[in-house]
Amino acid sequence: MPGSAGGRKGGAGTVGAMATGTPETTTRPAGTLVYDGDCAFCTRTARWVERRTDGDAVAVEPWQALDLPALGLTEEQTTTEAWWVDDRGRTSGGHRAVARALVAIGGIWALAGRLLLTRPVGWVAAPVYRLVARYRHRMPGGTDACRIDLPPPAEGPRES
Repeated sequence: MPGSAGGRKGGAGTVGAMATGTPETTTRPAGTLVYDGDCAFCTRTARWVERRTDGDAVAVEPWQALDLPALGLTEEQTTTEAWWVDDRGRTSGGHRAVARALVAIGGIWALAGRLLLTRPVGWVAAPVYRLVARYRHRMPGGTDACRIDLPPPAEGPRES
Protein backbone atom coordinates (compact mmCIF):
# COMPACT_ATOMS: atom_id res chain seq x y z
CA MET A 1 0.00 0.00 0.00
CA PRO A 2 2.35 2.74 -1.10
CA GLY A 3 1.37 6.11 0.15
CA SER A 4 -0.27 4.74 3.32
CA ALA A 5 -0.45 7.41 5.91
CA GLY A 6 -0.02 6.53 9.53
CA GLY A 7 -1.18 9.11 11.95
CA ARG A 8 0.92 9.85 14.95
CA LYS A 9 -0.98 8.82 17.99
CA GLY A 10 0.23 10.94 20.81
CA GLY A 11 2.49 13.89 21.10
CA ALA A 12 5.29 15.18 23.21
CA GLY A 13 5.76 18.06 25.54
CA THR A 14 3.50 21.04 26.01
CA VAL A 15 0.82 21.98 23.56
CA GLY A 16 0.18 25.68 23.03
CA ALA A 17 -2.42 27.65 24.93
CA MET A 18 -6.02 26.83 24.24
CA ALA A 19 -8.56 29.48 23.24
CA THR A 20 -9.22 30.10 26.94
CA GLY A 21 -5.56 30.96 27.49
CA THR A 22 -5.04 27.95 29.74
CA PRO A 23 -2.05 25.89 28.67
CA GLU A 24 -2.83 22.30 27.82
CA THR A 25 -0.21 19.66 28.44
CA THR A 26 -0.05 16.19 27.05
CA THR A 27 2.01 13.34 28.31
CA ARG A 28 4.95 12.23 26.28
CA PRO A 29 4.39 8.79 24.75
CA ALA A 30 6.39 5.93 26.26
CA GLY A 31 7.69 5.34 22.78
CA THR A 32 6.98 5.00 19.10
CA LEU A 33 6.17 1.79 17.27
CA VAL A 34 7.73 2.08 13.80
CA TYR A 35 6.27 -0.15 11.09
CA ASP A 36 6.34 -0.61 7.31
CA GLY A 37 3.51 1.56 5.97
CA ASP A 38 3.73 -0.11 2.55
CA CYS A 39 2.76 -3.47 4.05
CA ALA A 40 -0.96 -4.01 4.58
CA PHE A 41 -0.36 -6.68 7.24
CA CYS A 42 1.98 -4.34 9.15
CA THR A 43 -0.46 -1.45 8.85
CA ARG A 44 -3.31 -3.62 10.08
CA THR A 45 -1.20 -4.72 13.07
CA ALA A 46 -0.19 -1.12 13.82
CA ARG A 47 -3.86 -0.09 13.82
CA TRP A 48 -4.54 -2.92 16.30
CA VAL A 49 -1.95 -1.35 18.63
CA GLU A 50 -3.43 2.14 18.15
CA ARG A 51 -6.91 0.94 19.08
CA ARG A 52 -5.61 -0.43 22.38
CA THR A 53 -3.51 2.49 23.52
CA ASP A 54 -4.69 4.55 26.46
CA GLY A 55 -4.61 8.11 25.20
CA ASP A 56 -1.08 9.05 24.25
CA ALA A 57 0.76 6.02 25.67
CA VAL A 58 2.12 4.86 22.31
CA ALA A 59 2.87 6.71 19.08
CA VAL A 60 2.47 4.56 15.98
CA GLU A 61 4.23 5.70 12.79
CA PRO A 62 5.13 4.20 9.42
CA TRP A 63 8.86 4.41 8.80
CA GLN A 64 8.15 6.28 5.57
CA ALA A 65 6.97 9.30 7.58
CA LEU A 66 10.00 9.45 9.86
CA ASP A 67 13.56 10.74 9.75
CA LEU A 68 15.18 7.33 10.20
CA PRO A 69 18.79 8.52 10.64
CA ALA A 70 17.65 10.80 13.47
CA LEU A 71 16.24 7.70 15.18
CA GLY A 72 19.37 5.66 14.53
CA LEU A 73 17.51 3.35 12.14
CA THR A 74 17.92 2.44 8.47
CA GLU A 75 15.40 1.69 5.74
CA GLU A 76 16.73 -1.87 5.56
CA GLN A 77 16.01 -2.38 9.26
CA THR A 78 12.53 -0.91 9.13
CA THR A 79 11.38 -2.81 6.04
CA THR A 80 12.20 -6.18 7.61
CA GLU A 81 10.89 -5.75 11.15
CA ALA A 82 8.99 -3.42 13.44
CA TRP A 83 10.96 -1.13 15.75
CA TRP A 84 10.28 0.44 19.11
CA VAL A 85 11.94 3.76 19.89
CA ASP A 86 11.50 4.67 23.55
CA ASP A 87 11.25 8.17 24.96
CA ARG A 88 15.03 8.20 25.50
CA GLY A 89 15.80 7.20 21.90
CA ARG A 90 16.71 3.56 22.65
CA THR A 91 15.65 1.12 19.95
CA SER A 92 14.41 -2.46 20.00
CA GLY A 93 13.53 -4.49 16.91
CA GLY A 94 11.40 -7.50 16.09
CA HIS A 95 9.67 -9.33 18.93
CA ARG A 96 11.19 -6.91 21.44
CA ALA A 97 9.52 -3.99 19.64
CA VAL A 98 6.17 -5.75 19.86
CA ALA A 99 6.79 -6.62 23.51
CA ARG A 100 7.68 -3.04 24.45
CA ALA A 101 4.59 -1.70 22.66
CA LEU A 102 2.43 -4.18 24.58
CA VAL A 103 4.02 -3.09 27.87
CA ALA A 104 3.28 0.55 27.01
CA ILE A 105 -0.35 -0.27 26.18
CA GLY A 106 -0.77 -1.53 29.73
CA GLY A 107 -3.31 -3.82 31.33
CA ILE A 108 -3.20 -7.50 30.42
CA TRP A 109 -1.18 -6.58 27.33
CA ALA A 110 1.65 -5.35 29.57
CA LEU A 111 1.87 -8.81 31.13
CA ALA A 112 2.06 -10.40 27.67
CA GLY A 113 4.77 -7.92 26.68
CA ARG A 114 6.83 -8.60 29.79
CA LEU A 115 6.60 -12.33 29.12
CA LEU A 116 7.91 -11.83 25.58
CA LEU A 117 10.96 -10.09 27.07
CA THR A 118 11.82 -12.93 29.46
CA ARG A 119 13.75 -16.11 28.97
CA PRO A 120 12.78 -18.67 27.74
CA VAL A 121 9.70 -17.06 26.14
CA GLY A 122 11.86 -14.56 24.24
CA TRP A 123 13.95 -17.39 22.84
CA VAL A 124 10.82 -18.76 21.20
CA ALA A 125 9.32 -15.38 20.32
CA ALA A 126 12.35 -14.24 18.29
CA PRO A 127 12.26 -17.02 15.66
CA VAL A 128 8.44 -16.92 15.56
CA TYR A 129 8.61 -13.18 14.85
CA ARG A 130 11.17 -13.74 12.07
CA LEU A 131 8.95 -16.46 10.56
CA VAL A 132 5.91 -14.15 10.59
CA ALA A 133 8.01 -11.33 9.09
CA ARG A 134 9.32 -13.62 6.34
CA TYR A 135 5.79 -14.70 5.37
CA ARG A 136 3.87 -11.53 6.21
CA HIS A 137 2.58 -11.36 2.65
CA ARG A 138 0.67 -14.59 3.39
CA MET A 139 -0.80 -13.39 6.68
CA PRO A 140 -4.37 -12.08 7.01
CA GLY A 141 -4.49 -8.69 5.30
CA GLY A 142 -1.13 -9.30 3.62
CA THR A 143 -0.52 -8.47 -0.04
CA ASP A 144 2.37 -8.84 -2.48
CA ALA A 145 3.54 -5.39 -1.33
CA CYS A 146 4.27 -7.03 2.04
CA ARG A 147 6.78 -9.46 0.52
CA ILE A 148 10.35 -8.96 1.68
CA ASP A 149 13.50 -10.74 0.68
CA LEU A 150 15.26 -12.03 3.74
CA PRO A 151 18.39 -14.15 3.70
CA PRO A 152 17.75 -17.80 4.48
CA PRO A 153 17.99 -18.76 8.15
CA ALA A 154 21.54 -19.36 9.34
CA GLU A 155 22.64 -22.93 8.91
CA GLY A 156 25.29 -24.82 10.78
CA PRO A 157 28.86 -25.03 9.50
CA ARG A 158 29.19 -26.52 6.04
CA GLU A 159 31.77 -29.07 5.14
CA SER A 160 33.86 -28.50 2.04
